[in-house]
Amino acid sequence: MLTSKWMAHNRGILPIGVDIGHSGVKMIQLAHMDEDMSVVSAGRVPLEPSALGQEAQRRCRIVAAIKQLLAQGRFRGRKAVSVLAPEELQITSLRLTEAESLQADKILRREVAQRFNLNVDKDAVDYLLAGSIHQDDEVKNEFIVLAARGEVIESHVALLEEAGLELVAIDVGPCALFRSFERVLRREEDRQRTVIFMDVGQRSTTVVFGRNGEICLAKQMPFGTARFDEEIAAKLEVSAAEAESLRLRLQRDESMDACARSLVTEALVAVAEQLAKELSLCLRYHTVTFRGKRVERAMIAGGGAYEKVLLDVLQRHLSIAVEPAEPLRGMSVQEVRGGDGLGVSSADLALAIGVSLKGRCAGVPLPEPPERKPEPEPVLEGEGL
Repeated sequence: MLTSKWMAHNRGILPIGVDIGHSGVKMIQLAHMDEDMSVVSAGRVPLEPSALGQEAQRRCRIVAAIKQLLAQGRFRGRKAVSVLAPEELQITSLRLTEAESLQADKILRREVAQRFNLNVDKDAVDYLLAGSIHQDDEVKNEFIVLAARGEVIESHVALLEEAGLELVAIDVGPCALFRSFERVLRREEDRQRTVIFMDVGQRSTTVVFGRNGEICLAKQMPFGTARFDEEIAAKLEVSAAEAESLRLRLQRDESMDACARSLVTEALVAVAEQLAKELSLCLRYHTVTFRGKRVERAMIAGGGAYEKVLLDVLQRHLSIAVEPAEPLRGMSVQEVRGGDGLGVSSADLALAIGVSLKGRCAGVPLPEPPERKPEPEPVLEGEGL
């Protein structure tokens, strides 16, 4: 008893990780003591399709969803880290010679500003070194450049502040996704292998190739589970809502008409093969660019991780092991109430987990749980972007 109470007082609490997707809002808060991680609170609130048409209506629904999660959960404090939506982020890759790399910051900012029509004084630009490659008989450094417009960031911050959160950092999808899984790849043999991490959301897919604790390729595709529903709706001549219902019934292996099951499966396979072809191009690019760095496996997160047909098609096309993500692996969830919404699987929480982990290095002692929500003490000044 005394040990448990001491641990509750001395674990470091992280900011609330917030993932605002097209289909819903997901939030999770983690705590750590030494190398042990636990979940303080977590939850999901869906966003109805009707709320996605008008921007003002969508923002109101998002604010309401965040407030609902804060009221129903056991989140401590209101410090948070959020992730930009894929459509709010620009990603590109650029190669520089060894001499140019000495002025990488200046050159990369200039090049990406021209490519995306950005203002480097107002817009956010950051970059990662993906690795060294051989091109035209010389060594070049490949950089992954990420950019977002200043007004987009300002709007994002205002949205979360309206919901009652204090944003301490903004993350980007590829980094959050990689951070979520890099935590569990600690064995030296795991770190030396290249792994594909994918987050298949409703409207987009984020792809990251990671090796040795570093990101070596990042890509976003305007392709998500909504494409499955569109194909099903067209093939069966039903509404999008009915198509989604059929897809989820098949996903849960519920009984349904044999003809309908066959048509739904055909539609899922057709769309999954489109995504597999896009991912095959990424795999080919990686193989050619980083010669000798074999890809070991792929881990699928997001709502698409629950689509068995997708996993089967990807494994067949890529000829590597493909498995659904388990971002909560190794974490304690004992303190999380059943109503906090972790559910059986946590694959769709990967981004939110990675976002919360962004503040791991700045953990502070965990306060006593409040009786029922007087405003808790502030908990963290997180790291910046």
